[in-house]
Amino acid sequence: MEESKIVSGQAPDPVGLYPHARRVGNLLFLSGLGPRQKGTTQIPGVELDEQGNILRHDIEAQCHSVFQNVRTVLEAAGSSWDQIVDVTVFLTHMEQDFPIYNQVYAKYFADNQPCRTTVEVKSLPTPIAIELKCIATIDQAAE
Repeated sequence: MEESKIVSGQAPDPVGLYPHARRVGNLLFLSGLGPRQKGTTQIPGVELDEQGNILRHDIEAQCHSVFQNVRTVLEAAGSSWDQIVDVTVFLTHMEQDFPIYNQVYAKYFADNQPCRTTVEVKSLPTPIAIELKCIATIDQAAE
């Protein structure tokens, strides 16, 4: 069974020692991806104070950015958005952000409707409000 690590030069750098994704056979397992932008520590829609504490965040801006980051990693690995089969979403403010996130999610996944789990977490490793962990299929021809 083929196994490989994928690191995309177009996606934000991981915040630890892990690849963006791992391929095992025809499955692609994406590491948790947030909305950070490639080559910077900037997070769309986040305003920080001088100590780095979050003053406010825009969940809609973060959703668009994290979905783009997922798409970037999928494409780097030879997969695509429509091949996502499972999504785990981590939100830091479920009550406040879920309605907006759910609306944006519905637009991106209108055609492909993978299994989904959404959980609230106290915090994420960087000052982000959303992170996605996905499983996708990958065509054997993409080898």
